[in-house]
Amino acid sequence: MTAFSALILAGSREGGADPVADYAGVPHKALIQLEGRPLLARVAEALRAAGAARIGVSCNHPAVEALAYELGLEVLASASGPSQSVLDGANALGFPLLVTTADHALLRPEWVTRFLADVPAGTDVAAMVAPKTAVEAAAPTTKRTYLKLADGWWSGCNLFWLASERALGAVAFWRRLEAERKRPWKMAQILGLGMLLKYVAGMLSLSGAARRLGERAGVEARVVATPYGLAAVDVDKPADLDLVRALTAKA
Repeated sequence: MTAFSALILAGSREGGADPVADYAGVPHKALIQLEGRPLLARVAEALRAAGAARIGVSCNHPAVEALAYELGLEVLASASGPSQSVLDGANALGFPLLVTTADHALLRPEWVTRFLADVPAGTDVAAMVAPKTAVEAAAPTTKRTYLKLADGWWSGCNLFWLASERALGAVAFWRRLEAERKRPWKMAQILGLGMLLKYVAGMLSLSGAARRLGERAGVEARVVATPYGLAAVDVDKPADLDLVRALTAKA
């Protein structure tokens, strides 16, 4: 396997307090304890086991920084938004680069290695998704956000692959969308009317969406489906934390 670096996004939520951190009684979500280990440590261990040669953490909280240093991770200051943090991480860590989040509490090394093995040759940027059937089979009580496409319902898995510097075209495209998140009509312009019409008509497939987004960003983009339904479960809200605690206790 080609050596790769990894970036863990652990920036604080806009607006200050994070309800999940408050619920867990810690100052930051990355510090939540699960099976006696903070979430950041669990994610870093999974990435190391999957083969990451360098691991950086994008964060802006002193307690998270201290833990990252303790874990032997490289600390990068998080930016105002995730797209800029990824750009900064790519510039610091190089390519190829795997990006994930500190709240990916159940992350397993085999999910990462399967994802990287399934990324087609020639791909600049790839994202991992899970079908709704796999997610609900693995965690029947979870409440996820799904995207309905012509070939099924899909949930993101917070795993992204940037193969080379060419992938920065996708990051720039993401930054444009992020900048216009409060102006839906501008986001629609950036995404392209043709793709939106196909989506509304129920004619846009998973591969078609990736191809069209890649064309808009000037990159070869792919979406990789995983059989691991739990890969779509992160800790976005208190109910998610209850779920991952129950799942790990059962395991």
